[in-house]
Amino acid sequence: MGIEDDAKNKAEEMKGRGKEAAGSLTDNEDLKNEGKADQGEAQGKQKIADAADAVKGKVDDVKNKITGNN
Repeated sequence: MGIEDDAKNKAEEMKGRGKEAAGSLTDNEDLKNEGKADQGEAQGKQKIADAADAVKGKVDDVKNKITGNN
């Protein structure tokens, strides 16, 4: 994944926070819930990206041990 994906996920999470806040201010439960859902989706995507980065790091470690590169 990468920095670009992290930035997109953070932006999506902030957008969700904005929707939730707007829903709270206007007493619009649908908008508030949509904001919460957007935040959850962004956080889920970020966790997947973090896991993928961790797996890639471990694969690279194993590859380096096999080839003798450090």
